[in-house]
Amino acid sequence: MTKYGQVSFKKSVLRGIIIIFCMVFLSSCSTMTPTQQRVLSGAGIGAVGGAIVGGLTAGSPATGAAVGAAVGAGLGAAAGALTK
Repeated sequence: MTKYGQVSFKKSVLRGIIIIFCMVFLSSCSTMTPTQQRVLSGAGIGAVGGAIVGGLTAGSPATGAAVGAAVGAGLGAAAGALTK
């Protein structure tokens, strides 16, 4: 595969992840507890950050997004537990 094809695929994957993140992040969170909101926002921010890092390095954006989401959700849950 040419380098142009790889860059185009990575951009489309990143664009899709960002769109999904925005849809989830902008959806209503009014019925959620503050801890649930922190977990969701941590997972979303972690997924986007992980996808970007995975895309910029030699890794996979999807793997980076999965790892980032898991770490972000864990940190969001910890922050929610600490602020009670």
